Amino acid sequence: MLVHSRTGRWASWIVFAVLFVPLFAVPLLVIVAASFSTHWSGALPSGPTTEHYTAAVRGESLQALTTSLVTAAAASLLALTLGTWAALAAAALRGRGRRALDALFVLPLAVPSVVVGLAVLVAFSRPPLLLNGTRWIVILAHTVLVTAFAHQSVSAAIRRLDPMYEQAAAGLGARPSYVLFRVRLPLLLPSLSAAAGLCFALSMGELSATMMLYPPDWTPLPVLVFTATDRGSLFTGSALAVVLMATTLLVLLAVSRIRTKASYR
Repeated sequence: MLVHSRTGRWASWIVFAVLFVPLFAVPLLVIVAASFSTHWSGALPSGPTTEHYTAAVRGESLQALTTSLVTAAAASLLALTLGTWAALAAAALRGRGRRALDALFVLPLAVPSVVVGLAVLVAFSRPPLLLNGTRWIVILAHTVLVTAFAHQSVSAAIRRLDPMYEQAAAGLGARPSYVLFRVRLPLLLPSLSAAAGLCFALSMGELSATMMLYPPDWTPLPVLVFTATDRGSLFTGSALAVVLMATTLLVLLAVSRIRTKASYR
């Protein structure tokens, strides 16, 4: 920590606990407790049961989890590809060209996600690109929403790269494509894996735009959580939310291990 005195460190930990516990830890713990409960007793859920998880890992819920995983994986891959390409292209530009390209990819962050969903719905509801009512419109909307994060993450990593490696490879006669795939991208691998994990997590939890676009046969898990709680099935919705959180965390842990190994290459 940046605080060097013992009193200052204790004060920092106390402030952290006061802010973190009520704002982050307690709501999550209540959701976990509710997922194992059947009713409320006073201010806390009670009536221990595991029936909600039995329903949360089979049938419609399992299909929704699979839909979320496929959507997040596809959107993350597309966003990482587009964001990396844009970041590499922007690095070769100067002045207004770079600023215009950066602004174009950051634009979805400047508007609410429900506006992005409406824009995608209007743009792709007529030929020649008629995607409305298909899974592809959901994947496309998620890609639009998370590409900005991939672009910003990779752009920051490119700015930190030491150009000495690329210059040495070029000075030895390496072609630009060889420098890109054998020097530059391997150096960016830790940042690429981090960007992929961020995009995946954001896509797994996306709801606003998804509610406007999803077809009946392509229902992501966040939509199922919302509909369950909207019907008053709070405990079932809590179990679905815990499954969503746990799955996302497991994938992020796997990505973190890949990132760690890439850092030591």
